Amino acid sequence: MESKLFTPFQLGPITLRNRMIRSAAFENMCKDNKATQQLEDYHVSVAHGGVAMTTVAYCAVDQSGVSFNGQLVVCEETKASLKKLTDAIHAEGAKAAIQLGHCGNMTHFYTCHCMPVSASNGFNLYSPTIHRKLKVDEIHTLVKRFGEAVDFCRECGFDCVEVHAGHAYLISQFISKRTNRRHDEYGGSFENRLRFLNEVLDEVMLHAGNDMAVVVKTNMWDDCWRGTTIEDGLQVARESLKHKVHGSVLSGGTVSASPMTILGGAMPIKTLAYYMPMKSFWWLKAGLHIGGRLVIPTVPFKELYFMEQAKIFQRELKKDLGDTTLIYVGGVQSGDNCQTIMDEGFELFQMAHVLIKDPDFVKHLAENAHYHAGCGRSNYCVGRMYTLDMKCHECVLRDNPEQIPAHIQREIEREEAAAKRSIEANRK
Repeated sequence: MESKLFTPFQLGPITLRNRMIRSAAFENMCKDNKATQQLEDYHVSVAHGGVAMTTVAYCAVDQSGVSFNGQLVVCEETKASLKKLTDAIHAEGAKAAIQLGHCGNMTHFYTCHCMPVSASNGFNLYSPTIHRKLKVDEIHTLVKRFGEAVDFCRECGFDCVEVHAGHAYLISQFISKRTNRRHDEYGGSFENRLRFLNEVLDEVMLHAGNDMAVVVKTNMWDDCWRGTTIEDGLQVARESLKHKVHGSVLSGGTVSASPMTILGGAMPIKTLAYYMPMKSFWWLKAGLHIGGRLVIPTVPFKELYFMEQAKIFQRELKKDLGDTTLIYVGGVQSGDNCQTIMDEGFELFQMAHVLIKDPDFVKHLAENAHYHAGCGRSNYCVGRMYTLDMKCHECVLRDNPEQIPAHIQREIEREEAAAKRSIEANRK
């Protein structure tokens, strides 16, 4: 297949074999915040399937930034297993990336082992949890943690780090006036609210040196009340790129107030509630059954659902900063989608859903330019990943059908039918 898709690309100090990257979608495949064989097996399967780089999702730079037991945290105990993982990815010809972040108030005491922290004091309805304002010296410590985490990732064999500055995690909690009510140098004006991001990127780039690629995931907009707007998002992206990072991942939405903006489609409420253990989450299971659709509203799914906003960013950032590497993400379903991204002038793009269902997606594209992964976008993989692991329902039905009872299968069919109608309507 003769296509720009399959040409190499220089991302800072590393050369990618093609333009396709596995995005940092949460796998929930760690145990006690340490890497497992399952995590390695999944990323190796994606690397074997042909992506240029696969991104291990969400590694907290500090224990206070962990939101799930199944996430990674920077610690010596996990270094050997991560080195084994990166060696296996490299053996398949792909590069290995890892996402660095801090969840801020999106956690609980029993997970992060302290009172959750954020830009300001408050109560996070979506966790739900009480959280406290970070002191200035604690902010400085976390900035250093990001730099130290880059050194840790290098020692583990990673080629690239992705700084997570979006989706209502800690960095974006500082950026958004919705969650930042400080009156010191880290709050108030937009310039002050960007200070934490700027200090983190200064530290990350210092430690990255000339051998680690750095990309930053930012929100184009939050899509929620008092959240960042497109204009805010443009300024965040400008600030990020001024640090000479090697790429900017253009995302949107928040994990709290607008999660389906990030994912597209509907959250399978029954699936989400079904897999939550009653002993730990009885209150949340009950709440989902009563008002799940109000808390997690549906966003009608369409292929390449961030393209309209991403093109605005592409136009404005090129005008202000010249040639920059903008990485598209959101709603990639087929070879035709991939080619559209290339035709629109984006050099790289990320994807997750199709690689959950079909790790060999890229290989199939090499054989058939119009290949479609057949992902029905029921978001079953999302509904189960917070308490089990990230897995497509088709794989579960094949290997462990007892995990999907009849009422969950009916929900999957209903959501997939809705997504299909939405896609057809958008095409018209």
